[in-house]
Amino acid sequence: MSFVAINVITVPADKAETLESRFAARQGSVDKSPGFEHFELLRPITGTEDYLVYTRWQTEEHFNQWRESRAFTSGHVRPSTPASQDGKEDHRPVATDATLWTFEVV
Repeated sequence: MSFVAINVITVPADKAETLESRFAARQGSVDKSPGFEHFELLRPITGTEDYLVYTRWQTEEHFNQWRESRAFTSGHVRPSTPASQDGKEDHRPVATDATLWTFEVV
């Protein structure tokens, strides 16, 4: 039975493009993780600013192993210094809130 993790990320409209470009830059980074089955980033259309980050795994254990992995940590690093004034990319978080939903596929 597959395991689904959906991260609900609240992103202000003016930060949506930044979030999407960050995910595009990391495309495929989770694909080689043991037990990984599927990924989708779902953009809100109406009624919410929440993006859904959908991942599907063979088991919950595979998901937890990925969350504890070096790949997860490096993909979610948050530099402690703000963006420089020389035009380099701002790596500060764009989400204002996040909630994790988990499901079993039946």
